[in-house]
Amino acid sequence: MGHVSYIELTPQMFRERLAAAPIAYLPLGTLEWHGEHLPLGSDGMQSQGFFEMLAGEVGGIVLPMLYLGPDRMERVDDQDLYGMDLCKNGNPDQSYPTQKLDGSAYWVENDLYIQILDATMTQLARAGFRIVVGHGHGPSTHTFQAQVERWKEEYGLSCLICWGDLKDGTDYGIQTDHAAMNETSLMMALYPDLVHMENLPESLDQWPVAIAGKDPRVYASREVGQMALDLQSKRIAVILRELLEQL
Repeated sequence: MGHVSYIELTPQMFRERLAAAPIAYLPLGTLEWHGEHLPLGSDGMQSQGFFEMLAGEVGGIVLPMLYLGPDRMERVDDQDLYGMDLCKNGNPDQSYPTQKLDGSAYWVENDLYIQILDATMTQLARAGFRIVVGHGHGPSTHTFQAQVERWKEEYGLSCLICWGDLKDGTDYGIQTDHAAMNETSLMMALYPDLVHMENLPESLDQWPVAIAGKDPRVYASREVGQMALDLQSKRIAVILRELLEQL
């Protein structure tokens, strides 16, 4: 596969990979609570690991994680709370007290985030990329997806995300919950040494704080994560090869 990480490439290596496949992969990360069992950088790490698989299969270059991102925000008791600080999943069985979650440090307003993405697209187009794949943190990915048509018109870039049809791909998609079965399984497959299931409550009657989705203690496994990675890498590879043929 060779080096696929942008920051590791010499100019000659960059030229060769760009000429072979002008695809940039942008991990849309955060530094955000993902339960007591997963790293704070899980969003970008999952995307990065998945993108490295795609770059090895199809070609292209993986950018560093963009760790700033948008999310919901509310002022509660003279304190700004963001994202999963606020229990908004609508499932009473997964409720937890509103609180400032340790380690979360990523939030920017959506308009500023779009400016950051626009600047990124300007530079990627200048560098010679023609296709940009962005994926990761849910609100970041939604915002990225909303700009796709405009970026095609303004920068000539074909951009896409990796969710596909979530109705059929929740269990075996890429980042379709928050620190629950899907994300935990992906982390088990990509970075098994960084997953600490022993940090979660032993009793299934106690729901882990700020986890949304199927209980990772019951449903998560390396096998589920690897199946998701394999299925989705094959699906996205087909899309990318079709885009490359159209260039």
